[in-house]
Amino acid sequence: MGAGGLPPGGADREFLSLERELTVLLRRARASQGEMAREVHPDLESAAYGLLVRLDEAGGQRATALAGYVGVGKATMSRQLRALEDLGLVQREPDPADGRAWLVALTPEGRGRVGRVREARRARYVRQLAHWDRREVSELARLLHELNSVTKKTER
Repeated sequence: MGAGGLPPGGADREFLSLERELTVLLRRARASQGEMAREVHPDLESAAYGLLVRLDEAGGQRATALAGYVGVGKATMSRQLRALEDLGLVQREPDPADGRAWLVALTPEGRGRVGRVREARRARYVRQLAHWDRREVSELARLLHELNSVTKKTER
């Protein structure tokens, strides 16, 4: 038996293929994230784009929740949020559930910019995958969600 209880050779090929394709996907995703960040604002760091998308999808969040979501420390999150505030993309508002805490939320300007970039990205996916059956797109999304769920559990 090989690594992970798999027979040598045969079954490992699928996992080697998966690793190779994920490496390509992640490399392209990092480059794309940088492009999207610059489309939101020319001075926006690539890593901050994910924070803006999270805020767009989930609404106001505590800085600690954002740090946990993206897997960075409080100091890094604080620095990134300060930069986003300086660019006018996010603002802090009192947490209605706890008056001592603050929520970070997109400003109207931030929401508009992120929305335009996300819509352009979705339109690119539609064009690139126009030849795919919608069920295939749905299945890919389901499988990626499952992979993300498994990965998140193992990172804890």
